[in-house]
Amino acid sequence: MNVTVENLAPCKKLLRVEVDAAEVDAAFANVTKEFQRHAQLPGFRAGKAPRDLVLKSFGSRIEEEVKKKLIPDSYQKAIEQQKIRPAVHPDIEEIQFGRGQSLQFAATVETQPEFELPEYKGLAVKRELVLITDADVDKALNVLREQRTDYKDVARPIVAGDIAVVNYTGTCDGKPITETAPTARGLTEQKAFWIRCEAGQFIPGFTEQLYGMNAGEKRTVNVGFPADFVAAELVGKQGVYEVELVQVKERVLPEVNDEFAKSFKAESLEQLRTGIRADLEADRNTKASRSVRDQLIQAVLGKVQFDLPESIVLQETRSVVYNIVQENQQRGIPKEAIEQQKDVIFANANASAKDRVKAMFILNRIAEKEGIKVEQQEILERVQGMAQQYQMPIQKLIKQLEERGGFGEIHEQIIVGKVLDFLQIQAHVEEVPASAPAPAV
Repeated sequence: MNVTVENLAPCKKLLRVEVDAAEVDAAFANVTKEFQRHAQLPGFRAGKAPRDLVLKSFGSRIEEEVKKKLIPDSYQKAIEQQKIRPAVHPDIEEIQFGRGQSLQFAATVETQPEFELPEYKGLAVKRELVLITDADVDKALNVLREQRTDYKDVARPIVAGDIAVVNYTGTCDGKPITETAPTARGLTEQKAFWIRCEAGQFIPGFTEQLYGMNAGEKRTVNVGFPADFVAAELVGKQGVYEVELVQVKERVLPEVNDEFAKSFKAESLEQLRTGIRADLEADRNTKASRSVRDQLIQAVLGKVQFDLPESIVLQETRSVVYNIVQENQQRGIPKEAIEQQKDVIFANANASAKDRVKAMFILNRIAEKEGIKVEQQEILERVQGMAQQYQMPIQKLIKQLEERGGFGEIHEQIIVGKVLDFLQIQAHVEEVPASAPAPAV
């Protein structure tokens, strides 16, 4: 077998492979014998049909079987001979194939990047100490109180903290807001719209101008759209709203006592506080561990530079874009607004994808060096857990995973987790006080 290699680009090679005619004919002979052994033709017992008749009846199938065996086998030998590490399946172009002649094909191969592993043991990372205070528990209790809020209609002027039920129409430069921002239909007109009357709610400066209004009263409200406003076309412009207050609703919060605790399936307030503390500790420990892992990844990423296979980066970029778009849609951002930001979304996704792909290669190379492997039982256990989570029969899930190549993704998740566990054990972890939460904007 003769193999020549041409470098097309970083992480991309062209292999030209030629297999001797004698080897091709030998493959044809072996496959033809297999067909003879199992062929069932009229007038002949199984396996007794003459070779010429078998060739006449199954010639195209024999040729296809030879090709299916010979090209992959030759490709595998070629990459082993040339010490090439493919990153994805090759793009193979058949050039010459047939009985009595050499097999020639070209394989365009995206390869794994070549790099020296950086030092990955003893990485310095910081882990925040987890300390849950009574104030933290009180704050979480208040969140639960908010979930049990009742709303009582009141016949009095509106004050801070009330809910204003309003009808409104909005204009900008004397025209409906949708003429300036076509996707901002909800900002142009609403009926029976609930607004919590607190600073920073809805459009900045809007709710404060409702204070003192009574149900049935109308008022003109002037606002300025801030620099970070969701509808970019309105940034820096002035809006004028004609507002009618339909109803004033007072927010009534429940008392925090044992009865309140029982509504959350706790026997007492003390038991509820204990459960909240445990949940907060678990949540913060999870976040602290995630932060340590992120630091480990960033540390190894910064220690080495190398080119990445274009197709893998593109595939990962598309995956990140899809997730970003899904998240924005779930937040209620209109499709048109997302489309306007597609270039920014793609650029951000591409940068994130490059880091992910780079980390994948480094962590897999560490796994190879340290002999970290994934056992079949570990994959099965992960699939069983997924089946329970999705409440799906496991055989149905297995079929879906096979159809979309999901087992490779599961293998990757497990190996990455194992390598990060290894790096964390080897790291120099400094415990530091928890950082103060960012102030509310």
